[in-house]
Amino acid sequence: MQHDLSAMPRRNIGKAELFLGFLKIGLLGFGGVAPWARHIIVEEKRWLTDREFAELLGVGQVLPGPNTINAAVILGDRNQGLIGVLLCLLGQMAMPLVIVTALAVVYDRVAMVPEVRAALIGAAAASAGLVLGTALKMIRNIRPTPFSYAIGAAGFVAIGLLRWPLVPVVLVLVPTAITAIWWERRK
Repeated sequence: MQHDLSAMPRRNIGKAELFLGFLKIGLLGFGGVAPWARHIIVEEKRWLTDREFAELLGVGQVLPGPNTINAAVILGDRNQGLIGVLLCLLGQMAMPLVIVTALAVVYDRVAMVPEVRAALIGAAAASAGLVLGTALKMIRNIRPTPFSYAIGAAGFVAIGLLRWPLVPVVLVLVPTAITAIWWERRK
């Protein structure tokens, strides 16, 4: 069932709500945070619309570091300032740190078992599917313009097919996209 999230009123998100929301993202998003971040932030908590989430993730993508961590910093700052940033980061990082530490201990003991190696290959494929599924959901809900598709295609071709380095591609595509959007809205 589709919901029109764009008509929802904006509200200030409390400290406990930020922490618990990002704690859940960190716990459920093990192995692929972005799909869970979108689900919790857009669909469950309704803190942002799909478009706002895409914009937030886009900003997070061009900054150094993981995009969902960058998004947590921005969302925490917008709602509770520095304390919100720290709560979002602590929430998002706490459970993965505990889980990764426990898994490292177990993995050290079973790393050479063929079934374990096969399971890791399957987990990598599932993770790629989650990323693709989230991208398709976002495209359906934000209805990008033809120019947006062209920028996405150019990035895919440059990085995915031609294997050009990420930084120069981003340094060309981001200003191009910003200029095009500015030009389009000016009309």
